[in-house]
Amino acid sequence: MQAAPDPSTLRLPGPWIHRDVSANGIRLHVAELGSGPLVVLLHGFGEFWWTWHHQLTALADAGYRAVAVDLRGCGDSDKPPRGYDAWTLGGDVAGLIRSLGARKAHLAGHAWGGMLALTAASLHPRVVESVSVLAGAHPLALRSAISHTAMRRKRANQARAMGHLFRFQVPMAPERRLVKDDAAALEALLRQWSGPQWTKTADFTETARNFRQAMLVQGVAHSSLEYYRWAFRAQFRGEGRRFSDAVGTRVAAPVLQLHGDADTCFLPETAAASAPWLGPHTRLETWPGIGHFPHLEDPERTNTALTDFLKRG
Repeated sequence: MQAAPDPSTLRLPGPWIHRDVSANGIRLHVAELGSGPLVVLLHGFGEFWWTWHHQLTALADAGYRAVAVDLRGCGDSDKPPRGYDAWTLGGDVAGLIRSLGARKAHLAGHAWGGMLALTAASLHPRVVESVSVLAGAHPLALRSAISHTAMRRKRANQARAMGHLFRFQVPMAPERRLVKDDAAALEALLRQWSGPQWTKTADFTETARNFRQAMLVQGVAHSSLEYYRWAFRAQFRGEGRRFSDAVGTRVAAPVLQLHGDADTCFLPETAAASAPWLGPHTRLETWPGIGHFPHLEDPERTNTALTDFLKRG
């Protein structure tokens, strides 16, 4: 069996700098570029900081300090055995902002990273200036969509789209499937969730290669699945009810939602159903032909949307 790659190999070169930051009791690896107001970029499942490489340069050029982080358990950050609940992860984000020396930050998150950004904005509103959610939804909108469609005999519904969430609940077997054949299953998910045009490009091939390498790092598969496991199991525990109460009011910060109409993971109607929990300055853009990865599938349009939103304040 081939040895797992060293996590330091994920510190891919570029105009950014790599460094470690202590936050909420753990070490988080970040890639940083630019100066100005702080924008913290939060990746989704199966990803690491590099998923934001297009946005790092664009945000820095626009006058922002862009910081893409490897979340707890991912990339070259620490992979502790615990702490994959929303409370702790929200604390990671707030602690990172403070450790970076900022009073407040703009947050941008993809998929689960977007839900984490909204969670942090609810749990730690004083440190969040704005939230941009790419291909994601409010956690309560997702929970509602899954529970309301789970029993429907409908070809496309959110419960079926999130079928992997249920498959990930059993112990050990999902980890083995994720890393089997050099993480081929992760590339299959990437292809399944992407818009049809992007999958034919060299950029897709490079992205799949980098994501597969990141998944093979020791401990990443297990840690990545722990996010899903807490989210599912908390619904049957008291902590799930407490979390719902904590994020059940409207987010005070302005929110931008960017979503592809070909997203087969977080469905566009689930993103739209987030409206009751988002503030009055929320904007939702739905882009034709784009799948679950707008920041990778159409980076120029994503960069323009993000920078325009941030400049409007």
